[in-house]
Amino acid sequence: MYEVLVFVYEHFWGGQACPDRAQLGRRLSAAGFERDDIQQALAWLDGLRSAGTAGTRIDPDTHAAANDPAMDSALDTARAPNPRSLRVYLPAELTHLGAEGIRLLHFLEHAGALPAALREVVIERALAVPEPPLSPQDLKIIVLMVYWHFGVEPDLLVQDELCDDASQRLAH
Repeated sequence: MYEVLVFVYEHFWGGQACPDRAQLGRRLSAAGFERDDIQQALAWLDGLRSAGTAGTRIDPDTHAAANDPAMDSALDTARAPNPRSLRVYLPAELTHLGAEGIRLLHFLEHAGALPAALREVVIERALAVPEPPLSPQDLKIIVLMVYWHFGVEPDLLVQDELCDDASQRLAH
């Protein structure tokens, strides 16, 4: 599934540039991906689309979450997280994300690259992946896909960190 998501990330910038589900499925099939991987990726992308329509929009300049006035009544019961709040992870989240995943999210938050609203979308989409615990590389792909969907272009150093494979680094 992750290879399919990377293909989508590389070939379509932003969720708006992505073709509809049927056309995307045909393009992925033509690119040589297996049917099961395509179906998993399309289901995951559907979840990402619905996460993006839950009343939260991201300002592309400040990366801050802004509430959609049309969703005010729904947001009365579920407010966006406060950026100064402390995120306490549930045991299921800890198991699914793993220590390295939590460390990555913490790093991105403190670097100012992952606002609280996007962090929650990343966690929700990470929990949608059936095979725990996630590897750091898989979580990085999920973070990139959340950026992709919301049209957020991360800082080059952050993007380099997300695209770098730490297992292939050589210690000096």
